[in-house]
Amino acid sequence: TYMSGFGNEFSSEDPRCPGALPEGQNNPQVCPYGLYAEQLSGSAFTCPRASNKRSWLYRILPSVRHKPFQALEQKHLTHNWDEVEPDPNQLRWKPFHIPKAEEKKVDFVEGLHTVCGAGDVRSRNGIAIHIYTCNTSMTDRCFYSSDGDFLIAPQKGNLLIVTEFGKILVEPNEICVIQQGMRFSVEVFGETRGYILEVFGVHFELPDLGPIGANGLANPRDFLTPVAWYEERTVPGGYSVISKYQGKLFVSVQDFSPFNVVAWHGNYAPYKYNLENFMVINSVAFDHADPSIFTVLTAKSLRPGVAIADFVIFPPRWGVANKTFRPPYYHRNCMSEFMGLIKGHYEAKEGGFQPGGGSLHSAMTPHGPDAECFEKASAAKLEPERVAAGTMAFMFESSLSMAVTRWGIETCSRLDKEYYRCWESLRSHFRPGQKTVTM
Repeated sequence: TYMSGFGNEFSSEDPRCPGALPEGQNNPQVCPYGLYAEQLSGSAFTCPRASNKRSWLYRILPSVRHKPFQALEQKHLTHNWDEVEPDPNQLRWKPFHIPKAEEKKVDFVEGLHTVCGAGDVRSRNGIAIHIYTCNTSMTDRCFYSSDGDFLIAPQKGNLLIVTEFGKILVEPNEICVIQQGMRFSVEVFGETRGYILEVFGVHFELPDLGPIGANGLANPRDFLTPVAWYEERTVPGGYSVISKYQGKLFVSVQDFSPFNVVAWHGNYAPYKYNLENFMVINSVAFDHADPSIFTVLTAKSLRPGVAIADFVIFPPRWGVANKTFRPPYYHRNCMSEFMGLIKGHYEAKEGGFQPGGGSLHSAMTPHGPDAECFEKASAAKLEPERVAAGTMAFMFESSLSMAVTRWGIETCSRLDKEYYRCWESLRSHFRPGQKTVTM
């Protein structure tokens, strides 16, 4: 069960405890049902009201009752952007490998792998792009990031995410945002894979619409936030709370479930969104509009119009532009572009770019349609056509110049070293003295 809206002031009680929310105040001397009041702040106290984020949680025991944190093995989660030398080449990865459960059981946290990123968690400015591959549910352990927000995009397998605010079921072609500091546990139902965009220091918001007007792109009503649900469960063997803090993993043990929030209210909560609900804006006369028209969520920087990160999708839509090369144009960009594919194929590269894989086109590195796509689109009869039917590609775009990790370059063994060849057969069509050229 969910509540609808983006950034709303929500309030929710588990129906087993009606009246659990205090009336008229946040922090009474004694809370209903003998609960503890705890505030989770997602912004500085003094932020303007429009950007101030906080929620009050009413829980059976407060989060502070735990043993000291101890360092936990990192494996392939990192924010070290100097592991390997910079590489400006176009990079593409084959589908990332999912371990078999019969060989080794891997849960969501153990299956986190950092591909690339930039910036610094301590100065609270930057991003990281992770891949998760797992086959086992988290048992008596949860995770939270002290560093930033997680935008999770499943590609294979459903996720049942239990949070302090309630339960969220996330399927491929949906996304879920778990904001900084929110504890969650992930249940899976077999081999599971997906993508994560983590942003430090800012939160995701809906992009401004400008001349589009009041409606379009991702509509606020389509974002869903879970309702309160609690479990009163003691864990004599210990419940592990894993924290990602300054890019490192730490674990603390307590003897009770952290999902003991009976009621909550506020505007700082996890949410999900179905990408099929995106209202596509597109060219209906000529030329190819910039991909910014496909922005679902943005994490703004301090520079107007420049994002630390944008989440952009390329959904099914109609192509009707006249006298126009319709696929994405050849491009060099001051932004960094990581692309992933949830299902189907990407219109500019139907071969090689596969669901569960990815690509990175770094700042000012040229990219665009492969040779086959260019020849086909240049000679195509221009009539209305359904573009990207049955597919969903997306892009994590950033103004930061991202570095690739050692796992992304070497350890994963999924880097496609032949990627550059998709442009090698592009040939010259230049005809001096012949203005009109037939492809």
